[in-house]
Amino acid sequence: MAIPYYYSLRNLWTRRFTTILTASGMALVVFVFASILMLAEGLQKTLVETGSYDNVVIIRKASKSEVQSGIERDQAAVIEVQPEVATGADGQSLLAKELVVLISLPKRGTGKPSNVVIRGTSGASLKLRPQVKIMDGRMPRPGSSEIMAGQSIAMRFKGGGIGETLRFGMRNWTVVGIFDAGNTGFSSEIWGDVDQLMQAFRRPVYSSVTFTLRDPSEFGEFKARIESDPRLTVEAKRESEYYKEQSEMMSKFLRILGTSLTVIFSLGAIIGAMITMYAAVANRTSEIGTLRSLGFRRRSILGAFILESFFLGLIGGMAGLFFASFMQLITISTMNFQTFSELAFSFKLTFSIAYRALLFSLFMGFVGGVLPAFRAARMNIVDALRAS
Repeated sequence: MAIPYYYSLRNLWTRRFTTILTASGMALVVFVFASILMLAEGLQKTLVETGSYDNVVIIRKASKSEVQSGIERDQAAVIEVQPEVATGADGQSLLAKELVVLISLPKRGTGKPSNVVIRGTSGASLKLRPQVKIMDGRMPRPGSSEIMAGQSIAMRFKGGGIGETLRFGMRNWTVVGIFDAGNTGFSSEIWGDVDQLMQAFRRPVYSSVTFTLRDPSEFGEFKARIESDPRLTVEAKRESEYYKEQSEMMSKFLRILGTSLTVIFSLGAIIGAMITMYAAVANRTSEIGTLRSLGFRRRSILGAFILESFFLGLIGGMAGLFFASFMQLITISTMNFQTFSELAFSFKLTFSIAYRALLFSLFMGFVGGVLPAFRAARMNIVDALRAS
């Protein structure tokens, strides 16, 4: 004979003050656990969405990022004439030879310096990234000291707003446009004419060559041929894969940090749940004896208390997940360990994170309640009745 599930719910309601305190401890753990995972997911999503599956990024072999890469002009010319390069409606190749460098800019409000990506672009750069939209102003004119800034840069850094001036590369640069790249890494960049930026930074080589594939299925053949060409010392990656790799180091660090903090905090939550359940057993000794005398078996008593601890974990998990969901409204910026540049992104809650957070809260409830449940189930009927 099984004890009805509402018996466990009733007991949690009867001891609602203790239930709230214990569930709050679990909710805090779940909040931290979910928030860290959401942070890592947001970072990865931002960088992965920066790249397109149909685009190919070519950088120097052994380079981890565009910042470390260098492609000679004659090598870029060889890549430009490859048959896999798509052409636009105007007959021009959808290929951009770009420069990527880092500069330090002071933040608005604090004045604290941080690294920012400067991208030297060519005519096809914007066509390759349809997610980039001009919000205010216009595109920089080729051959001029004009730049446009991503929305995140304009908001966070001094001199990044439209009409303002930035000084780097021993020249003054006027911001003539603000662009929105959605939830991608491009929103944390500054774009200008590649030839002007190469002169300013005294860089005789490009950082990367990016182009759209004529047929996405031709990537494997192109990659094998271009990487074995003795004239070239480059490697080719799908743009989506390239930006995914850029997020791996930081995402891994955040997940390890989140796991470590969660383990530490969860020990306190489990102890709290255990104390609560032990107190419940002690306060209901005569009740347990009565249930046993009415014919309920030990496993029914065991199941009732474990179910009660599960309910406790579920309440805490749902509460923690509820408050963690509001973190999606926050946009933060941090340094990308792969490029050492500032990157703005938002927390991202997914079904997988919600599932793992709730599963973890149920686990805390189970671990906290299993020993008290065994103690209740092992009580002798006569001793339990005498305790009343």
